[in-house]
Amino acid sequence: MTQPPPPPPNQPPQGGGFGAPQNPQNPQNPQNPQNPQNPQNPQDQPPQQPPGFGAPQTPPPPAQQPPQGGPAYGHPQGPPQTPPPPHGSPQPGYGYPGGQPNPYGYPQQPGPYGQQPGYGYPPQTMPLHPQPGGPAGGGRKPNAQLVIIVAAVVAIALIIGGGVLYAKSSGDDKGKDDTASSSGGTGGGDKGDDGSTKGAEKVPSDTGSKVLFQVPQPKVDKDDTFVVEGSWLTDKVYAKSGIAEIVGYDPGKGTKLWTIKLPGPVCQASRHVSQDNRTAVLFQPRMPAKNSSEGCSQVAGIDLDTGKKLWTKTAGSGDQPINFDNVTVSAGTVAVGSTSGGAAFDLATGKALWTPKPADTCYDAGYGGGPKLVAVRKCGAYDARELHIQTIDQKSGKVISEYKLAKGIEYASVVSTDPLVVAADVGDSAGDGSGISDFFSIDNKTGKLRARISAPGDDYAAECDGITRIEDCSGIAVGDDRLFVPTEEHEAASGEYSRTNEVVVFDLLTGRQTGQRADAGDGYTITPLRMDGGNVIAYKRPPYDKGGQIVSIDGGTFKQTVLLENPATEAVRDVETSMSPEYSEIRYSQGRLYMADVYASGSSSGGQEYLVVAFGTSG
Repeated sequence: MTQPPPPPPNQPPQGGGFGAPQNPQNPQNPQNPQNPQNPQNPQDQPPQQPPGFGAPQTPPPPAQQPPQGGPAYGHPQGPPQTPPPPHGSPQPGYGYPGGQPNPYGYPQQPGPYGQQPGYGYPPQTMPLHPQPGGPAGGGRKPNAQLVIIVAAVVAIALIIGGGVLYAKSSGDDKGKDDTASSSGGTGGGDKGDDGSTKGAEKVPSDTGSKVLFQVPQPKVDKDDTFVVEGSWLTDKVYAKSGIAEIVGYDPGKGTKLWTIKLPGPVCQASRHVSQDNRTAVLFQPRMPAKNSSEGCSQVAGIDLDTGKKLWTKTAGSGDQPINFDNVTVSAGTVAVGSTSGGAAFDLATGKALWTPKPADTCYDAGYGGGPKLVAVRKCGAYDARELHIQTIDQKSGKVISEYKLAKGIEYASVVSTDPLVVAADVGDSAGDGSGISDFFSIDNKTGKLRARISAPGDDYAAECDGITRIEDCSGIAVGDDRLFVPTEEHEAASGEYSRTNEVVVFDLLTGRQTGQRADAGDGYTITPLRMDGGNVIAYKRPPYDKGGQIVSIDGGTFKQTVLLENPATEAVRDVETSMSPEYSEIRYSQGRLYMADVYASGSSSGGQEYLVVAFGTSG
């Protein structure tokens, strides 16, 4: 999980760019919020913006300016220092929450060269004794002591028919209200006579893809950087955050269907979507002045089918609204956490379900959503912290079960809520900025530890940012009571200039590896994206002379099936490889692949740069 050096420079074609030009606005430059309540928590920084496309394409002209953004990562502050960004990447500007120069993530991922070694498998770790615990540090009470301030609701929409989610976390999870993110998801599947498992994704008759459309990066002043985090895919729309807006696109054509304007920049977006295609975002209350921050105090419910902002809320006391650090969605509830505590709202109406209690000695630093709602609750002083991992009721906040991590573990990330898997850097032993030294498999019902899995940073390539984001992990999938993790890159069999890696599997009950392994192949590196029933959907980053692939790894046989393969032309490949799976948003469903950046930066390589590129098969 080390940070590799940058790839060899690519010189994109000049002029024209990859696809029809669009005319994004030149927005004001937002500032990333800072959390006044906890000066000890450091802030994350923006990623580096990779070079843009080359060969021109001819997508349909947009009706209006393209959106930017992926789930905004408005990280607050936390003590640990993060590794420096890759050489040549843009530096963070005042528009990113937390103006430190070295972001935790989002650097440009190297190509086939210059990867650091570190492949190998760690020794097996037997489960530790469980540490169940009852609720501690105070509970959550609806509408507690703080005033809920309701902001104006803006609705700008074209009505689109409702539909079934494209990117579900599994093919058979009806009744659950979340989609899988690019870093996880749960799922199960029936097994055939040959041991194979079933998924919803079909193999196209022709797996070769073409570029469907692309959205240029918005124009940003030099040395400025904005969070543009948030992308969602349903059967009717592909939606992407931009600078102070969210835009819905036709999934196949790229034409704009609707635009939701926001008063300030997006800070973070939930990666989960309800069954009725609703989600939530955090954003700043207004466009900040240069080198200033307005704070991420605004929470909004978004209807992706209609393109409407359902409501906007804040939580705070008097004129001091709380600046929240993360947002998630679970079973019709929007939950937000901060160093001042957590709050929750009804996704449909915005009604406050609970708010922070000033008298609490513990606080909800953040939540993991999806099938269940899990709080990471912090107790104790900074140098003697105790983290409580609580499965809670989505409507009342009542604690259902609790597991206490060992004292001294300062940060933890929720990888999956069902089954419950948490990642932590125990004793700062990861040493590579990945945020992971161990995974903890926990029983949701009893709060007992099922297994502790050692995952040294030198061996595994997954990453989590539990400093403030709580639910920000990449390169991990969870399903069928198993954990799917990529290994670090290592030298391929063909020679020292070719790199590769594998996906390995851990049993969440025993903590041991199952022995299953999916090889990326010479020159490719493979990253799990999400579950599809019992199968794993993974992205294979290509070598210098091929296009990337989406593959389905059978959960039973571990056989790989190619679902999509991108063009191998240099222009297309340059754009694709500028959006690495670790530091961009990747959504795939039914023969369509969407890759999106999470930052818009004023630093430019001089060529055309893209916020979104979409690929699709014809079969």
